[in-house]
Amino acid sequence: MAAGKEIRGKIKSVENTKKITKAMEMVAASKMRKAQERMRAARPYSEKIRQVAANLGKAHPEYVHPFMEINHSKSAGFIVVTTDKGLCGGLNTNVLRLVAQKLREAQAQGVAPAAVAIGNKGLGFLNRSGVNVVSQATQLGDTPHLESLIGPVKVLLDAYVNGEVNAVYLCFTRFINTMKQEPVVEQLLPLSAERLQTNEVHSNWDYIYEPDAHTVIDDLLVRYVEALVYQAVAESMASEQSARMVAMKSATDNAGNVINELKLVYNKTRQAAITKELSEIVAGAAAV
Repeated sequence: MAAGKEIRGKIKSVENTKKITKAMEMVAASKMRKAQERMRAARPYSEKIRQVAANLGKAHPEYVHPFMEINHSKSAGFIVVTTDKGLCGGLNTNVLRLVAQKLREAQAQGVAPAAVAIGNKGLGFLNRSGVNVVSQATQLGDTPHLESLIGPVKVLLDAYVNGEVNAVYLCFTRFINTMKQEPVVEQLLPLSAERLQTNEVHSNWDYIYEPDAHTVIDDLLVRYVEALVYQAVAESMASEQSARMVAMKSATDNAGNVINELKLVYNKTRQAAITKELSEIVAGAAAV
C-alpha cells in the first residue's frame, strides 16, 4: 500500500492548504468591508472638491494655476498604485499591463518616463522595466494615510511645476463591486477644464478670497490633486481585499475538488489491493 500512503499524504497536504486559504478568505472578507466603507466615505469629498475647483476656475479665470498650464518637456510622470502583497488574483497584473502599454506609447513618442511607486508590486515591476523611480511609498498597511502619500507624490508635482515633465498620469484599480475591479490610467496633470467640470453645477459662483486669490487657488488645487491620489489608493485597497477574498474562495473550492478526487483515487487503489489479496487467498486455498 505504498501508493495508498502517498495519496494519504497528498490529501493531508491539500487539507492543510485548504485551511490556510479558508482563513485568508475570512480575513479578507473582514478587511474588505472596512476598506469599502473607507473608500465610499472618501468619494463625496473628492467629488465636492472637484466641483469647488471647477467653480473657482470659472469665478477667477484670469489667474491660471501652474497645474493647468501645458509644457512641452520630453518626460512624463506616472503614479503607479498597486498592492504590497500578492494572492489577490490578477489585480496587479491587469493594472501593470495597462501601465506597460502606456509606457510603450510614451517611449515610442520619445518621452522618457519617470514614476512614483505606491506599493511593492508596482515598485518591483518598474525596477524590472528600467523606469526611473523618483520616489516610492510601500508598506502602507490596511489603512491609507495622506501624510505618507504627500511626500512621494509631491516630487512629481514639483517636477511638473518646474517644467521637467509634460504630464502626470495616475494608474490604479477602480472598485466597481466585489466581483469586478477596473484598471484605469487617468491624466492627473495638466488639469483640463473638462475634468474639473465633470460634475459641474450650472450656476454662477463668486468667492471672496482671503488672503488673496492666488494663495487660495494654489492651496486648493494642491489639495485637489492630493485628494485624487488618496481616493485612488483607497479604491485600490478596497479592490485588493475584494480580489483576495474571491481568489481565496476559488482556491478553497479548488482544494475541496482536489481532495475529493484524491479520495476517489485512494479508495480505488485500496479496493484494488483488497481484491488482489482476496484473489491470492482464494487461489492459494484452491491449490491446497
